[in-house]
Amino acid sequence: MAESGETLTFAQLDDLSNRGAQAFRALGVGLGGSVALLFENRPDFLGLAWAAQRSGVFYTAISTHLTVDEIAYIMTDCGAQIAVLSDTFAHFIEELQGKCPDTRFFISGACNDPDLHWQKVQDSMPAMQVKDEAAGADVLYSSGTTGRPKGIVRSFERQPVDTVIPGLMTVLCEDMADMDAASVYLSPAPLYHAAPLRFTMMTVMIGGTAIVMEKFDAATMLELIAHYGVTHTQVVPTMFVRLLRLPEEVREQADISMLQVAFHAAAPCPKDIKGQMIEWWGPILIEYYAGSEANGVTVATSEDWLTYPGTVGKSLLGEIAVLDEDGHKLPIGATGAIYFDSGIEFAYRNAPEKTVGAYAWPGCSTLGDVGYVNEEGYLFLTDRASYTIISGGVNIYPQETEDVLASHPQVADVAVFGVPNPEMGEEVKAVVQLEPGILGNDAKVAELIDWCKSRLSHMKAPRSVDFRETLPRTPTGKMVKRRLKDEYWENHSSADS
Repeated sequence: MAESGETLTFAQLDDLSNRGAQAFRALGVGLGGSVALLFENRPDFLGLAWAAQRSGVFYTAISTHLTVDEIAYIMTDCGAQIAVLSDTFAHFIEELQGKCPDTRFFISGACNDPDLHWQKVQDSMPAMQVKDEAAGADVLYSSGTTGRPKGIVRSFERQPVDTVIPGLMTVLCEDMADMDAASVYLSPAPLYHAAPLRFTMMTVMIGGTAIVMEKFDAATMLELIAHYGVTHTQVVPTMFVRLLRLPEEVREQADISMLQVAFHAAAPCPKDIKGQMIEWWGPILIEYYAGSEANGVTVATSEDWLTYPGTVGKSLLGEIAVLDEDGHKLPIGATGAIYFDSGIEFAYRNAPEKTVGAYAWPGCSTLGDVGYVNEEGYLFLTDRASYTIISGGVNIYPQETEDVLASHPQVADVAVFGVPNPEMGEEVKAVVQLEPGILGNDAKVAELIDWCKSRLSHMKAPRSVDFRETLPRTPTGKMVKRRLKDEYWENHSSADS
């Protein structure tokens, strides 16, 4: 751990994860069972993730920024038999128990209740492999357009513990970046996100060293790269922005000589920001485009990007199909919905309509983005079919915020979408039509933002609110949100990145 200096050796992790796996079995979580984890970045979280990974258990890491209702929804939706929370979130336990009656709760860390104390249960177990050891997998929640994030359904198939799930991480880590036991990987992001969790566990799986930051700080990241001789890292564009905003003397003195690869994904990266990072760090940036659905992946090296600025690369998994609204293939260079014709199939948990809507034909599915492919086979994303807001690499679902604002007694109509933010990529904007006779002023803006913050996690609340006499809707009542969003993105440099 970067800040505390706490370490886990391979032997300690082996002991810890074996005891955790034994505890899962003792508590009735067998092969294909489900557990939920709510943790900030800390070693006991990784011990639990590895306990699940080596006992054939599906584990769902939940964002620490969510409200109790949002956390309870995910725990219920993923069918968690056990939920382990860090002691930081112990105050959620009572309310969560009431909302998730089928889940048994534990606290990891400081805990005065012996019935809830995870370490007490874990320490009482033998430090030996469970007899039916098999590979587990993460079940992380992807973006959705219906107001709630959706989990990807995984069917348990018995595989050796060292089987990497999903397999695309093997391609990225081993084939693209030559990671091995000598690699030192720095994880600067929250481990409840897919890429930080998977990269960190992949590093351990191949025998490398993982350095985990408790929280991101640009100057500290540079110090860690130099101190530990970091060879690989994974970032989001917001981190690039903060690194570039450091004083020039700090950037010039930074020793990044050991750094071989910096992966980045999760959000569009403005062209000027990426260009500056390549100029500073060298051609070591590797961008990839993929989703939790694991139905396809594209990768762009720095050389690819410099040749074709803005590309997210060529496909490594699944032929790219660009389709029109009727599902017909479009010619090279034409813009349409992006599909991966990989033969890989997935399903969204408890969302059959969303699952069906993701497929053009069996084995050919979309992540909901729009773009085109050039003659050389490089993919360019021009839009997101849904209006999911990506702020600092975090997905925010506009429908949730719209629903909360629409419940305000003085709001007649509302549209929520992302607008440019120079540091975070996007921020949440609400455009509101008030009921007749209600005055839209600064006080009303503050009231509406506070209304959202009291009902949602703060990152989902609008950063700003504008008022309109009417909002654009079709005769059938469908919101023409693009018309609004285009006003805020017009001529913005990152709009086509």
